[in-house]
Amino acid sequence: MAKHMGKWCAASVVTVLVIGVLLTSCIGGKTEDGATASSAGSERQQTDGKSAGKPEITVSVYDRGNVPAEEGTAARNRWTEWINANSPVQVKFVPIPRWESEMKFNTLFASGKAPDLIMEYSTGYTNQLYAQILLLPLDGPVERYAPDYKALLQQYPVLRKLGTKADGKLYGLGAISPITTNHVLFIRADWLNKLNLDIPTTTEQFYEVAKAFAEQDPDGNGKKDTYGMNLSFVGDSIVNAMFGHSEWKVENGAYVHAWDRAKAAYELKKRLYDGGMVDMYYLTDKNGERAQQDFVTGKLGMFGANGGAGALGLKLYETFKKNVPDGEIMPIALPRSRFGQYSPALSPSAYITAVVNAKATNPEAALQYVNFLVQPSTIKTLRYGIEGVHYTTGKNGCPQVVNADKSKREVDWNLDFRMLSSSASGGECDKFISRLNPDNPTEKRFGELIQAAEAAYISPDRPIYYDIDASAQPHWPEHLQIIVKNATKAISDIWSKAVVSGPSYTIDQAFEDAKSAWDNAGGAQLDSYLAGWYAANKEKVVHTKDWYDNK
Repeated sequence: MAKHMGKWCAASVVTVLVIGVLLTSCIGGKTEDGATASSAGSERQQTDGKSAGKPEITVSVYDRGNVPAEEGTAARNRWTEWINANSPVQVKFVPIPRWESEMKFNTLFASGKAPDLIMEYSTGYTNQLYAQILLLPLDGPVERYAPDYKALLQQYPVLRKLGTKADGKLYGLGAISPITTNHVLFIRADWLNKLNLDIPTTTEQFYEVAKAFAEQDPDGNGKKDTYGMNLSFVGDSIVNAMFGHSEWKVENGAYVHAWDRAKAAYELKKRLYDGGMVDMYYLTDKNGERAQQDFVTGKLGMFGANGGAGALGLKLYETFKKNVPDGEIMPIALPRSRFGQYSPALSPSAYITAVVNAKATNPEAALQYVNFLVQPSTIKTLRYGIEGVHYTTGKNGCPQVVNADKSKREVDWNLDFRMLSSSASGGECDKFISRLNPDNPTEKRFGELIQAAEAAYISPDRPIYYDIDASAQPHWPEHLQIIVKNATKAISDIWSKAVVSGPSYTIDQAFEDAKSAWDNAGGAQLDSYLAGWYAANKEKVVHTKDWYDNK
């Protein structure tokens, strides 16, 4: 099932949600000068065993298998060590397999061993815990024990809105980040110039440009070996976004199933496929790696990139320039369709990442720990490391990495200790662009691409193509979850078949078959449920249009 209802038919989910968590403590890795962890002085403070006088709590931490061997484990490493030396509580970290988190949490709850503080990105899962009365209401504890988090709620009311459940009480804890780009549509600017084409501003112009890129030998090698656009992974989502196509839309004050937008999006996909403008085997390119390879080697005219204006985008751009030194790319606003003009998936400005176990042995200590995590000094250290060791203050007043390899070994993997780290606390310094080296021509140019992407996508005049993100969705009863699972695959298969089947299976027929498949699977029950939920809660729901308030 897709990450959020608003983005269901998008083949890729925003890389959505994103920003770190809380990490753990190190057990004897060496510093660059050869000192052991225990003698690293100001680089890290350590604590063995229990800290006298500190209350003890348990906290989950994702185990991604990404902690360098010399740094320890997900539950015990330099950062768990630093946390326990500096926080007001003693934390025992409970490792949770990242991609099996729900299964692990369910086992822990069943055995009565679930952590006091549960760090989890899936709002769907924490909604289930709420429905099972396994979560602690936090209004009182936040008021009494977490003054810094309380201030965050006061400054950003959207955070309280997101964390409040159906009974009107606060259960979810989270973080604030300036709204940032996620998916980006890049185009070969040099191909546009060579073929004397304008930047496409409508979906019909988009089709014509894709056709030219595929047919007019833009790379000049005398072969017909280029594609206009990728339809795998993020590319599929980009086309959906042009038509404002998410599974449900807010229309005339109601939350309705937007079948007409789906049909329009797939009509364009089929035209691109039938015209030979996309990889004919795109359906097998599940993670988009083949499309990315086509782009960085100069065979793809337009590319829907994941994280295109961040670290992933920089790596993409560096690889592209290495392979195609004379090539130039640029992000473009999504072309306008008959439904309007939209922007692709953006990273949310507010997200919920933590809840407290209803049976927490010491809720007071859990909230004291939360308060420690949201303090700017904690956020800065977990994000950049130790000043003078991992970073210094650069010319722009922002932290600058001292040694990239050292930071990669000792800091960069600790993202799961930063799940309550609000990027807003660091202002401009917490934006990826601040980390680029202006003296490096490639990084300087990529900084310009970031600014162009932000100008193209971060505007309420070109709203995000989905109206409600996963973080704001209600809990679905189990029988509806089963319907969703069954119906979604059936519908996806129908649309995909129509795209690749030529004249033998039309979009009109797929449209009727998809609606029938949805009805046969019981989809009308879910449509009715969501419509009723929205009608009763529309004033409480956090819409994606609200994200611009935290720009």
